[in-house]
Amino acid sequence: MAQFPQYSDRPRILVVGGGYVGLYVAHKLQKKVKAHGGIVTLVDPLPYMTYQPFLPEVAGGNIEARHAVVSHRMHLTETELITGKVTAIDHQRRAATVEPADGGEPFELTYRDVVVAAGAITRTFPIEGLRDEGIGLKTIEEAVALRNQLLERIETGSLMAPGPERDRALTFVVVGGGFAGIEAIAEIEDLARAAVKKNDRLERSDIRFVLIEAMGRIMPEVTESQAEWVVEHLRARGVQVKLNTSLSRAVDGRLELINMADKSPSDEFETDTLIWTAGVQANPMVRGSDFPIDDRGRVRANAELRITGDDGPLEGAWTAGDVSAVPDLSGGGVGGFCVPNAQHAVRQAKRLAKNIYAERYGVGHVKQYKHKNLGAVAGFGQYKGVANIMGFGMKGFPAWLAHRGYHGMAMPMFERKFRVVINWILSFLFRRDTTHLMDLQTPRRQFREAATPPPKKQKAPVSDSSASGSGNRDAYSEPKQPEGSSAKA
Repeated sequence: MAQFPQYSDRPRILVVGGGYVGLYVAHKLQKKVKAHGGIVTLVDPLPYMTYQPFLPEVAGGNIEARHAVVSHRMHLTETELITGKVTAIDHQRRAATVEPADGGEPFELTYRDVVVAAGAITRTFPIEGLRDEGIGLKTIEEAVALRNQLLERIETGSLMAPGPERDRALTFVVVGGGFAGIEAIAEIEDLARAAVKKNDRLERSDIRFVLIEAMGRIMPEVTESQAEWVVEHLRARGVQVKLNTSLSRAVDGRLELINMADKSPSDEFETDTLIWTAGVQANPMVRGSDFPIDDRGRVRANAELRITGDDGPLEGAWTAGDVSAVPDLSGGGVGGFCVPNAQHAVRQAKRLAKNIYAERYGVGHVKQYKHKNLGAVAGFGQYKGVANIMGFGMKGFPAWLAHRGYHGMAMPMFERKFRVVINWILSFLFRRDTTHLMDLQTPRRQFREAATPPPKKQKAPVSDSSASGSGNRDAYSEPKQPEGSSAKA
């Protein structure tokens, strides 16, 4: 296997993953480590970090897609960036195997310290048809595709005659009643409402939105009374909320639902748009390492954010974020561990950067991560939301303001914050953007059509009548109407 030559003689901190944790750790350490003669190397299949709380607003047309991501090249100027994925880690040898994103030959990268920050991926279940029919909301590409799918289906459906095909085109389904699912269905319902206002062939009642949740309530992060208010709010907007209901089959877009109480059939209908937001799981790339993994596939860690085995912490191995099982010293969390959200990931990353610097260069002290969750905020489209901040519940416009205020501050990098705020101002002044971009999946279609020579015209075979002068038209000519006849049927 090839060796990666650049900076091979410099002590390397290898950061696996460029999401919340990877971006912040690299950003905080890059100049300090360089000053000590070392190098920070970040490996990620994508050249940017995605601020996932903004994905519903990207899908809803309130935020430009590029503004919800943070470019690695723009902000990690002192970091060695490799666009690829780590497929294996041999910590005993301090070596990682990297597979370039362009499909090139894998190579080995040696390091002194490693930060496992590969994040999480969408969690799915073995539901027949889900793989072919569903789309997640975990990446910026999925958010853009979802927005265009909704607008295209509305436009196409408006040209159809009433019937099953039109109903299928205008039915939009979200599976999962957590924050991601609720924000997603609320934002795209707002987008659909705005699109319908500009299309005189449709009414809002022509469009069907369905939320499917297997549990008896939604949004466990807020109080039960707030969750009930959210359900009432969505139903008042025409969203069908199906609690205690699970998706059992989705072949060819035909959804079969079951009642979770007795596993009996609940409903059956068709849709062209199935959005899956039913949870996340730790990135499975960690299974290709020699690090200890818990029963949920997460890297085991202690409160200092060190990777920890049965015999104690491993020297030079660190982790944080959704891929790790970090103890929640505040007494909250799930099962005694920090929940996988952006709030913990960002704060863990900042603590992790300080701990690595203190451990490796003796500046500062290694400390445990401890942070009490301040609460949760969610936006449901323009001027609507719900929040639970330090036990204080809000809903409606105040919660919407809290949602935008918190995420506006939490968005990494000042220039990204500024771009997002400008997006919000433009949406307020000119309303939600409902422009549908065509051919994103087939950008060369029009060029290929233009470059394809037209078919040659073929002359009709000459008959005795044509030879006698009754006609010699080519195959594309319209037949003449008999004299005195009407051109209308």
